[in-house]
Amino acid sequence: MKQTLLIELLTEELPPKALEKLSTTFANEVFASLKEQALLDEASVCTPYCTPRRLAVSISEVAAQQPDRVIERKGPAVAAGLDADGKPTKALEGFMRSAGVTLAQLQRVADGKSEYFVARVEQKGKALDEYLQDIVTQALKKLPVPKLMRWGDSEHQFVRPVHGLSILHGSRVVSVEVLGLTSGNVTSGHRFLCSERVSIEHADDYEATLARDGRVIVSFAHRRESIVARLDALAEQNGAIWVGHANFDLEKLLSMSNDERSVLSTLLDEVTGLVEWPEVYVGEFEKEFLDVPQECLILTMQQNQKYFPLLDAASGKLLNKFLIVSNMQVSDPHHIIEGNQRVVRPRLADARFFFNQDRKQKLESRVEKLGNVVYHNKLGTQLQRVERITTLAGTIARLLDADKANAELVARLCKADLLTDMVGEFPELQGIIGRYYAFHDGEDLEVANAIEAHYHPRFAGDSIPVGAVASAVALADKLETVVGIYGVGQIPTGDKDPFGLRRQALGILRILVETPLDLPLPALLKATVENFPSGMLSASVAADVEGFMMDRLRGYLRDRSFDPSHIEAVLAVLNGRLHEVLPRLQGVRAFAAMAVAKDLAAANKRVQNIMRKNHEELGAAMASAVFDAKLMTDEAERNLHQAMVDITPFAQGYFSRGEYGQNLKALVTLKPFIDDFFDQVMVMAEDRKLRINRALLLRQLGGLMNQVADISRLAA
Repeated sequence: MKQTLLIELLTEELPPKALEKLSTTFANEVFASLKEQALLDEASVCTPYCTPRRLAVSISEVAAQQPDRVIERKGPAVAAGLDADGKPTKALEGFMRSAGVTLAQLQRVADGKSEYFVARVEQKGKALDEYLQDIVTQALKKLPVPKLMRWGDSEHQFVRPVHGLSILHGSRVVSVEVLGLTSGNVTSGHRFLCSERVSIEHADDYEATLARDGRVIVSFAHRRESIVARLDALAEQNGAIWVGHANFDLEKLLSMSNDERSVLSTLLDEVTGLVEWPEVYVGEFEKEFLDVPQECLILTMQQNQKYFPLLDAASGKLLNKFLIVSNMQVSDPHHIIEGNQRVVRPRLADARFFFNQDRKQKLESRVEKLGNVVYHNKLGTQLQRVERITTLAGTIARLLDADKANAELVARLCKADLLTDMVGEFPELQGIIGRYYAFHDGEDLEVANAIEAHYHPRFAGDSIPVGAVASAVALADKLETVVGIYGVGQIPTGDKDPFGLRRQALGILRILVETPLDLPLPALLKATVENFPSGMLSASVAADVEGFMMDRLRGYLRDRSFDPSHIEAVLAVLNGRLHEVLPRLQGVRAFAAMAVAKDLAAANKRVQNIMRKNHEELGAAMASAVFDAKLMTDEAERNLHQAMVDITPFAQGYFSRGEYGQNLKALVTLKPFIDDFFDQVMVMAEDRKLRINRALLLRQLGGLMNQVADISRLAA
């Protein structure tokens, strides 16, 4: 009979940040094992549950008994299983013993070029109860837990001490022993709001029973939804929005919907893992603390106290109010609110103290002290790094016709806030707090803003720097990091990227592409390498980093929904001028949608192949030869040349104005002339002069057709 299976492990408080992952892993492992043992139905649904003190899973349509099955086991190859006399070898004998079969019962099955022995054994279905202990034990062992612990005098290990185990199949308790506990159907409710133990009468009633009798919302998703609803309601009552993401552009946050903000909230998941019966209350602090930069106060409240700060919905300014997610839903919450207000004041006072102390020293006075901070043992100190960034920022600023002196000043000051107390307490504030301190020191607003902006984009979806000075310093900082770290052999591998080179590379690409900036990537990399002492970096670092970044560029463009063949077509002729990549791709996309595009691409591919062959055979002659219109003998040849002459001014005009789609569309008029040329003209003529001249004509045609992209790559 098929019933819902419920498994619940009752524990001490689990790590809140890892809770949801632990829950889904546990549920998926149990589900996969039951499926492997043919105990599930196609309609079976797996529902994970978790609270700070429990991991649970409910799976519908679980059979009490396996069906009878034929188990197939693959044995040794026939060649290895039989000796010269056709008798079983020791390998085959061992396989037969383990499978419980005789030689006569084995079957031979071809697998590729080899033939193998296969044992097909009928197996009577076993009861669910026989598997559950091992299934639960193995699922717990596979949880992503870095460190286990023991408790009391027990030899059992788990991420936290365990106190209870409930396993029900429908209304029947399945007797299982795991981690020294024997399963039952009694669990605990809320630690403070429920004094009695809670009995689960039926697996289907688990969630409803705990909510009614135990004051526990066991579904992580439902608890999260409940918290979001209360956050939204109380924020709206106060004319505000709540903040749950420390590293987010607050101006952008103001323009987002509640649903969008909740998806981005990292704090929301953490507090959901801290409560079982959530309620949200409004707390306040003294307005005098608002003199401290709001980013400092937001981080203090979020990281230290797990509060949700409130921003005024109209101005975006921090209010002296915050939202508290409590594990206690009570009729008179004033003790909870006052307790939290009392706790947050010292934290805010610390932030104010750090802010006031830091401002007693100018950023400039901290720069030389960066010489005492090691950046990387092969790349020197932070001061040496700042000097490299400063030189490179000045070079880039000059190329952008920006204020070179301002760019160099920003670069010199941009890392000084690393030595402040505020950044020591909150590393996330580097650059942000530097902006405040620079402005306090009397620096120009452009300089102060660029100190913060040079870290952008800090994460996916973050804004890019605005202004030539900020862009110059941001590029210099990121280029120095990628080239330096890559050049001393710290190359990202798999999921390991300790220096964030992929993120830094994507930041460079986004600045060049989205601003856009006319700065060829190869030239930037060459200038960056030249800033390092000779011999410090690998000899091939510029080429290696360019390849690394082009791979990142391909991924970035695919994420923007561009076709891979279009991307390769554009990159083939781009020569590192990344500011043109988006308009060129948009032009190729418009061209590719035309019915004639594939035919023209195929013709172009034919042109390229002929050019390649001629280059191989006539390379030296082609290099010095000049096309001579007088050598044309065929009408189709002359017609193609004339069509090219007619269309070139228009195509070149479109190209020079960046109208890449129009440039490609103009080429469509060449198609009938190209078709006639290939139908009527022998390019590989026996006359050497004629052959070279026709190859030169095709080279001109290829140059005209492939200005925007190598359209031969669009051919199917």
